[in-house]
Amino acid sequence: MTCASCAARVEKKLNRMDGVEATVNYATEKAKVSFGDGIQVADLIATVVRTGYTAEAPAPPAAAERPGTTVGPGAGALRQRVLVCAVLSLPVIVLAMVPPLQFDNWQWLSLALAAPVTVWGALPFHRAAWTNLRHGAATMDTLVSLGTLAAFLWSLWALFLGDAGMPGMRHGFSWTASPADGTSTIYFEVAAGVVTFILLGRYLEARSKRSAGAALRALLELGAKDVSVLRDGTEIRIPAGRLAVGDRFVVRPGEKIATDGLVIEGASAVDASMLTGESVPADTGPGDPVTGGCVSTSGRIVVEATRVGADTQLARMARLVEDAQNGKARVQRLADRVSAVFVPVVLLLSLGTLAGWLLATGDITAAFTAAVAVLVIACPCALGLATPTALMAGTGRGAQLGILIKGPEVLESTRRVDTVVLDKTGTVTTGRMRLLEVHTLGDTDEKELLRLAGALEHASGHPVALAVAAAAQERAGDLPVPGDFEDVPGLGVRGTVDGLRVLAGRARLLTDAGIELPGLPAQAAGATTVHVAWDGKARGVLTVADAVRETSAEAVRRLRGLGLTPVLLSGDNRAVAEAVAAEVGIDSVRAEVLPEDKADVIRGLQAEGRTVAMIGDGVNDAAALATADLGLAMGTGTDAAIEAGDLTLVRGDLLAAADAIRLARRTLGTIRANLFWAFAYNVAALPLAAAGLLNPMTAGFAMAFSSVFVVTNSLRLRTFT
Repeated sequence: MTCASCAARVEKKLNRMDGVEATVNYATEKAKVSFGDGIQVADLIATVVRTGYTAEAPAPPAAAERPGTTVGPGAGALRQRVLVCAVLSLPVIVLAMVPPLQFDNWQWLSLALAAPVTVWGALPFHRAAWTNLRHGAATMDTLVSLGTLAAFLWSLWALFLGDAGMPGMRHGFSWTASPADGTSTIYFEVAAGVVTFILLGRYLEARSKRSAGAALRALLELGAKDVSVLRDGTEIRIPAGRLAVGDRFVVRPGEKIATDGLVIEGASAVDASMLTGESVPADTGPGDPVTGGCVSTSGRIVVEATRVGADTQLARMARLVEDAQNGKARVQRLADRVSAVFVPVVLLLSLGTLAGWLLATGDITAAFTAAVAVLVIACPCALGLATPTALMAGTGRGAQLGILIKGPEVLESTRRVDTVVLDKTGTVTTGRMRLLEVHTLGDTDEKELLRLAGALEHASGHPVALAVAAAAQERAGDLPVPGDFEDVPGLGVRGTVDGLRVLAGRARLLTDAGIELPGLPAQAAGATTVHVAWDGKARGVLTVADAVRETSAEAVRRLRGLGLTPVLLSGDNRAVAEAVAAEVGIDSVRAEVLPEDKADVIRGLQAEGRTVAMIGDGVNDAAALATADLGLAMGTGTDAAIEAGDLTLVRGDLLAAADAIRLARRTLGTIRANLFWAFAYNVAALPLAAAGLLNPMTAGFAMAFSSVFVVTNSLRLRTFT
């Protein structure tokens, strides 16, 4: 495909097939097709071929993970064609534009230099125009081919059958369509200049499109190429693609982790910045999950593979980004409809311009100049590039920052959102209980209190118990194994530790055992207290709470700055939810909401006339994420939540939510600006060309520049921070 109208034609033909839904993306040169049981991929390819183009089935996942292909035409061959045409065209243009440089028989040198450019340099345009003609269609190539051949053939007629070939002939130059003697007027500079400018525009466009897709290619190429697998205690180096679930492999300092897995032994700081945008490496030890593509920066670790190939987080991220880049926003569909009818309209306009000038002035030279300028200036390429290049740059930059945008329709949702609902556990908070305070009674030693309570709690699976045990191990070292352990449902645990009868849990656990609870500190809002006693006496109180993420308050402030009203949604009791809300700066709280009722809360807000975004991470958030006008799923959450969300925040950091909405809005703004300038260019340029105010060569330069401008504007998204 060479322009937006090509993509529109292929899409139209595919969609005419029974049971087929297709979108064709000019910038990525891909068709995304949904089809029924009676259709084969070979049928789709045959339809594309009958339309005058070529196609092939996508590579299998293993090959697609590390594509080596470029975006757009072969950049090397195109660059060579541009350079040759530029060297040949420059003298032709200079001689035509600077009459004092014209010498006797200069016109024949212009012919010798312009002929290879018009024939060989413009061959891609002529070939595509001929193919389209055989299929009864017209595209931008038709316009360029017609315009350049008309200028060249006119010049040949003037040279051989008119007066232009006479020795001593001199030729003026005008930026407009000026009256002149047609028999002595040549247009070699138009034929050569237009071809060179448009080829240069295509080359710059191809390079820019490749730059726009660079982030996705970088993401796809993150994976390790080979890996050291443990076989019977021996390390064997194999290609990473041959890893299977359950394989154990070694990762040394500085090496990439080959696939998603769990650390079995060793410890290291893992740098996940290439996936999440988070610059600080995370400490990782036995039992911790790691993601393929990340780098182990310090120690040697042994990892057991849990997901391989297309199931890994890296591969899923790449699929999400690629799907988003192949989609189309509603605004782009309007541009596609315009470009589909644009070329035939321009051909008619060019003929009308020719006839109008002849009737008005009778000057065939001026009429021809204006008609060719209309043909050359009217390429709808900028319209076709406006949306896809911005999407490629925006979604690619998002992937680098740990933000995955599922599709272009998501961008339009972010503009309308005015309310953001934040799930509390795992989103505003870490979702993990941690020990906040240790309060000892009498002469009890804090370390001893933690050691004995931690030993008991270590045997329990309750989140509060796990938080106490983790803190005890960290502060008091190794914990003894309890005897006579008993888990008392809803109250706590009891057992024997180092010969002492220890109890840890709610106050009632101690009072039921006849133990007094003297002088206890006030319980912090939203916190859980664990009372500890041994030998019949209360020894201390541990305060445990779900920790608020350090970045949550700043994230809420940024969301407010984007014009969003935050609402905290929680299944916890109101006191806990309001304490968290107060800490992060949220005024509106919906507490004690059952998981199945979360979607009803979203619908209730929508019934009030609000456009709602939802941020969540759990299975119980999936329905609410799907119900919301915009769903943002924390990438640290469950697969169900990620599938239901429109945006995925790989970092698992609420700050990324504000970044995601900003990036999506910026991308949508860039698309709108691109489309405005693309439309404005054609609306303004066509009347100028028809009025004879543009030389065809100038028109060629302006047309090429419009495409380069749109792509360059999109590339500014790569600097988003």
